[in-house]
Amino acid sequence: MSLLFFLLLSLQLCLSSAQNDTVSCPLDFSVLRRLVQGSKRPNRDVKTECRYVQQGLRLVQSEYLRVTGRFLPPLDSAESCWDSYQTLVDDFVPNFDIRTTCGFETDWIAEGCMNITTREEFEGKVLSSALNNVAAACNDSLGNGSPCASCTTSLSSLHATYLTGGSVGNLSDCTAYTLIYAAAVVNQFGPTDAGTAYCLFNFEFSSSSNSKNKQRTIVICVVVVVVFGVVLFLGFCGLWFFRRKRREFWKKRRFDGRGTSLSFEIESINQSTSLVRYTFDDIRQATKNFSRENIVGRGGYGNVFKGVLPDGSEVALKRFKNCSVSGDATFAHEVEVIASVRHVNLVALRGYCTATTPYEGHQRIIVCDLMRNGSLHDHLFGMRERKLSWPIRQKIALGTARGLAYLHYGAQPGIIHRDIKASNILLDEKFEPKVADFGLAKFTPEGMTHLTTRVAGTMGYVAPEYALYGQLTERSDVYSFGVVFLELLSGKKALMAVSEGQPSLVTEWAWSLVRKGRALDVIEDGMPDLGPPEVVEKYVLAAVLCSHPELYARPTMDQVVKILDMDLPVPSIPERPIPLIADIDDIERSMSSSGSGNLSTPRGYQPYSGC
Repeated sequence: MSLLFFLLLSLQLCLSSAQNDTVSCPLDFSVLRRLVQGSKRPNRDVKTECRYVQQGLRLVQSEYLRVTGRFLPPLDSAESCWDSYQTLVDDFVPNFDIRTTCGFETDWIAEGCMNITTREEFEGKVLSSALNNVAAACNDSLGNGSPCASCTTSLSSLHATYLTGGSVGNLSDCTAYTLIYAAAVVNQFGPTDAGTAYCLFNFEFSSSSNSKNKQRTIVICVVVVVVFGVVLFLGFCGLWFFRRKRREFWKKRRFDGRGTSLSFEIESINQSTSLVRYTFDDIRQATKNFSRENIVGRGGYGNVFKGVLPDGSEVALKRFKNCSVSGDATFAHEVEVIASVRHVNLVALRGYCTATTPYEGHQRIIVCDLMRNGSLHDHLFGMRERKLSWPIRQKIALGTARGLAYLHYGAQPGIIHRDIKASNILLDEKFEPKVADFGLAKFTPEGMTHLTTRVAGTMGYVAPEYALYGQLTERSDVYSFGVVFLELLSGKKALMAVSEGQPSLVTEWAWSLVRKGRALDVIEDGMPDLGPPEVVEKYVLAAVLCSHPELYARPTMDQVVKILDMDLPVPSIPERPIPLIADIDDIERSMSSSGSGNLSTPRGYQPYSGC
């Protein structure tokens, strides 16, 4: 009898142990279900589907971190978590086994970056100042381009500085941790907000209820416009009259010959920035009386001098020549642009000097940090003996993209550079790129799709629609960036050798190789430390896409940053219907058939400052 009792007790303990081995999943996948319920779902290939599965898991982990303070579920709940996720996926993608199809292993769902499992451990590895920068950039609605670009730029910097660990298989990496943390802890709306999900996890939800809300909003807007139309019209008329009178007033002041208007403009800028106003004697002493030996660059607006300030810091000083009324306007414009932006990949303005002397006349000078590694043009086409390595070229491409994304979407109002070229990409001592020379830059008024303006820029870098019609958009800068990107990868100039009276463009040359499946042939021969073929090919395809002759096919700069920094695939490249050099009738016919021009996608010689 006692033996039978012992056997029954042992059997009960075994059953109890077996039940304890199966731990329920603490991740709440119903959060993702509620978001995707009723959404229109496109058909995707296997690779893209796995990417969305991965992003969906990150969104659920973000909600888990918000509720519990932990990034990952316990290891013994891994099996049940995969089962819960599989149940959700089965309702939307039949016959799609997550782990088998995507190559995810069971334990990976409970393993993450650098053994970080809790919020406290994450924050312990990052300086509080860096976390404060992320909080300032990401604690806002991320449903549009500007806040989203600022947030992802700050997260990229955080990841590159503090979270350098490797990935866990093909499921989790340290990049995901910054996104999960920002959505769960920093952003006030949380990971389930549509704008947050779109910006940080590339999820876009469009349901019938959203359509109804949009229709209701449109009706309300129409009513408001009808009711207040007359009032607004009169207000605009009054504003136009006021601005016209003010323009006439400033025009008279500009022609008084004493620079009074310019001083007023500069002073108003100086009040809202930390710019230093140097005296002309300070500048003369710093440059050894503008010695020819100190000239480190020459441009259409004047020379650039190397100088040493009284505190011992080395700077670059851009001296405008032939200063007059128009020169004053150009100077004030460039100071206004540079003083209004601050980004690690943009040249920073230290100060300026305005003076009138009996012998030198009107003097207009801006002072910037000295870039010790000169310009990208120097390294690609100058007398440098060593070629840039692949990792450095990657850094230059990504940094330049981040700088332009900030100009387009982080600055308020947005700024179109208009003269992106290799000589305007400067390199500091660590080869971090700095976009420079804002003499041609234009502010973009809010709500305007494009500007119509006089064509400016450098031959070979100007976008076709801008060169032909003067229609300027942010994607005009994207085209110029694509040309510079191809120069960076190939070592060839934008305008290659001339044959049969026509210049050969690097964009057409690269496209011809990509069409033949020879994307890797675009890469410069003998490049040191060349990366994996799939990564190199991805960069070539991204450069070709950015330099597409048709505006609608180019991505935006914040999309380029995501492609280069977040392992997103390069969208398919549309066929080029015509060469860049063609009859204007053919070009007009092509542009009229290309539609609205919007890219549909899911929801940064001697040393030269070039100030």
